[in-house]
This record gives sequence, structure tokens and C-alpha cells, in this order.
Amino acid sequence: MDYQTVFTSVKKCGKCLIVTEEPSDNGFSRGLQGRIQEECFKELDAPVMLIGSENMPAIPLNSTLEQTMIPSTEKVKNKIEEVLNY
Repeated sequence: MDYQTVFTSVKKCGKCLIVTEEPSDNGFSRGLQGRIQEECFKELDAPVMLIGSENMPAIPLNSTLEQTMIPSTEKVKNKIEEVLNY
């Protein structure tokens, strides 16, 4: 991953939202969130936010539950608005 490009972009914008399909409690995206927060702290206008799938032990076999688990367009839209209005 090109961290320098990510850091440059975040410093320019002052805000960051990480969107992933992995569970948001742990994993690569949570580590990336911390790294961005550390590197760009002085330039941030809001905390680095993260939206990921619901924390479940496994991907549900039921398609309705699966769609509930992963971030929907509406959930991402709401999180973007939260970051922009911070």
C-alpha cells in the first residue's frame, strides 16, 4: 500500500473515511485507521472514521442477513455526512 499517497490526501482534505467489507472491530482497516490518525493528527478536522461489516462470527448464508451485514449505500452515505458535518 502506498501510505505516503494516503497521508498526503488525508492531510489535504483534513478528513478520512475508510470503507471496508471486513468486520470493523479488527483487521487491516482498523490498523490503517490508527496509522492515518498518528501520521496526520495535526492536519485532521475530524477523527478518522471507519465503516465495515457488522461484527458476526461468519458471513450469513441467508441473503437478507448477508445484505444486512455488509455496509449498504445508505450506511456509507450517512457516515460520509457524519464526517463532513463533524
